[in-house]
Amino acid sequence: MTTGSLQSGALAAGDAPAEPHDRVRPTAAVMQSLTMTHRGLMKIKHNPQQLFDVIVLPIVFTVMFSSIFGGAIAGNVVGYLPLLIPGVLVQVCVAASVVTGVQLREDLDRGVFDRFKSLPIARIAPLAGALVANTLRYVVASAITVCVGVIMGYRPASPVGVAVACVLIVVVAFSLSWIFALLGVLLDKASTVQGVSMLVLMPITFVSNALVPIDTMPGWMQACASANPVSHLVTAARGLAAGEDVGTDIAYTLVGAAAVLAVVVPVTLRTYMRRT
Repeated sequence: MTTGSLQSGALAAGDAPAEPHDRVRPTAAVMQSLTMTHRGLMKIKHNPQQLFDVIVLPIVFTVMFSSIFGGAIAGNVVGYLPLLIPGVLVQVCVAASVVTGVQLREDLDRGVFDRFKSLPIARIAPLAGALVANTLRYVVASAITVCVGVIMGYRPASPVGVAVACVLIVVVAFSLSWIFALLGVLLDKASTVQGVSMLVLMPITFVSNALVPIDTMPGWMQACASANPVSHLVTAARGLAAGEDVGTDIAYTLVGAAAVLAVVVPVTLRTYMRRT
């Protein structure tokens, strides 16, 4: 029997050929990404230790920084909390996004993504699913931070504004997680991914207005902190919590997040396909 006869017989039996990766419809790609998201959430469910850092880090940061800087900056801890809590919200969520790249590198080393690549699914689905599932970590980190702040005496003027600020921070953390995912694809070891990611993370989170007012910094650092997108995100979060109009900072933050996604997502996908 010829090859053509075999193919005809297969099609006659109702076995349609698998759709190539590049021809997956957008709606199918979204559904496949959601399936991969469910896989990521199940991993967290069966290994809740993955949430350990986003539970402990907000408590440590809030208690430690309020005790160290509260008296010097605001005169007391309670007076410092309206300045601190939005800053810690940003810091812990951005720090939590680093784990995305580390976990991705570990999955790549185990060959998990090799199996995904062989499936007739959208190329973005395994990556997007893993990153969307990790948004649960940012939500947990935000909730713990706000709860610890309230226990310590934090009373935001607009609780709804705090909720909106948390959503905004989660969106930004998700966009930044693609940068760390790119590092996870580029670098060969999980430990290297974590080290390089922290080297990138530390300056952008601490050289900002997250913990102290910018005008207390040296002149050259004030310029860096003022241009830092993290400062705009913190300002937006503080303004939302205080019920103020911070539309400009919100717009700046969302445009920055969209720009990161537009640039980094295609680069990450091309690198992922080339190196796996």
